[in-house]
Amino acid sequence: MILAINPGSTSTKVALYEGANVIAQESLDYSAADLAPFSRISDQLETRVQTVKDFLTRHGVQAVHLEAVMARGGVLHPVSAGVYAVNDRMLCDCFEARIAQHASNLGALIAHRLLEGTGIPCYIADPVSVDEFEDVARLSGLRELPRRSLGHALNIRKVAYKVAQAKGKQLQEMNMIVAHLGGGISVAPLRHGRIVDVNNANEQGPYSPERAGSVPAASLVRLCFEEGATEAAIVKRLTRTGGLVSYLATNDAREAEARIAAGDQGAAMVYEGMAYQIAKEIGAMATVLEGDVDVIVLTGGLAKSSMLMQWVRERVEFIAPVEVIPGENELEALNDAYLRLKQGIETEKTYE
Repeated sequence: MILAINPGSTSTKVALYEGANVIAQESLDYSAADLAPFSRISDQLETRVQTVKDFLTRHGVQAVHLEAVMARGGVLHPVSAGVYAVNDRMLCDCFEARIAQHASNLGALIAHRLLEGTGIPCYIADPVSVDEFEDVARLSGLRELPRRSLGHALNIRKVAYKVAQAKGKQLQEMNMIVAHLGGGISVAPLRHGRIVDVNNANEQGPYSPERAGSVPAASLVRLCFEEGATEAAIVKRLTRTGGLVSYLATNDAREAEARIAAGDQGAAMVYEGMAYQIAKEIGAMATVLEGDVDVIVLTGGLAKSSMLMQWVRERVEFIAPVEVIPGENELEALNDAYLRLKQGIETEKTYE
């Protein structure tokens, strides 16, 4: 039995799997009061570990009887895609938040604490810091500001493998563009399975329900020097209150569609504008693959919107066939990664 762990800012999502079948799944939620005593995310470790232990107890499972634990990867140093055994260097980087404070840093720490002394393996897979960029993709136009590879690698690779399998091919035999469409948007070209470029969803690319995406640079600089502006406030505007929130005061695509259905032409333009920018980014990534694109895959929570998907499809299907795989399930993606490891499709990697 495999335990998958996905820590978020106010919850730890967990699931038990037998092969590809989910046996039990829960979201272990924490109130603001639960987390208030902790100044750093790593200070939450013991609380999070105990709630996962309680989950196992409720389902009659002891950690010593697990086959392995798969945890969501944290914000680590750049790594190639794949499955990584949790080691001391990774634990140190996650605990100290060497790169950034983020709830996902708790994944490896929880897994290690659960299995400490048992000899049972624990892993992470495809963290957001997956970096398989070609060197030319790192150039931004300012030497001091290289483009960074940060994206939704876990779900991108999950659906890429799924599409390749459905077509009876190995992932390494295909070129595809995968657009993960959620609160943040990552559009990635995969050349023979490698994520050779991606927009950093916090800084670049299409606007999303919450994020501003690429914005006019000089105008942004002026915004930063407005009276009363602070770094924290500007970052919040770009990453939490941009996109649909900025234009429509909501991050809920369903509300945007309801307003469109009621005749709100402004909401229609903004919502179609998001589709327009997603399509533009897909077109840009097609040039990375020199037009040699086998399939375009649209995934993530926004892929549940038939209206949005139709707008995107109309603009990009001249490039390649479009497949829509709605939703995202990090727990399932983690289990899939373990199954690929077990089947020899992927090999265990070492975090250095």
